[in-house]
Amino acid sequence: MKTLLIQLAPAGSLQAWTAILLVAALAVVGEVMIAAGMQQLGDLDDIRAVKGLGGAIAAVLTNLRFVTGALCMALNFFTMLAALSLANLSLAGPAIAALTYIGNAIAAKFFLRERVDKRRWMATAFVALGVFLLSR
Repeated sequence: MKTLLIQLAPAGSLQAWTAILLVAALAVVGEVMIAAGMQQLGDLDDIRAVKGLGGAIAAVLTNLRFVTGALCMALNFFTMLAALSLANLSLAGPAIAALTYIGNAIAAKFFLRERVDKRRWMATAFVALGVFLLSR
């Protein structure tokens, strides 16, 4: 009986980290676009109260920001498959989650104009330190 072995790239390989960064970037862009779309739409309960459930669904599905975000999240999923073919989950999973957390904090501040307090920036710095340790 033959055994199939998947050859994973070394943990610190450029290929693995490129895939990890791409997954995180797509997640951040997707989440920011969905959040921006929801900010643009407003409260879905209010829309549903006026236009019904179908109207609320139509409002979401015709919002360009929301649709762009959803497409980025779909690409994120398939890129994650590629990343997992290059790196172990024990590296890729935490690195992607951490980079997404960092990216979301920065994007929330500068693109969505959210107030990000000092405590969240400190947490983001600790997460960045964790990514640095993973990369070694």
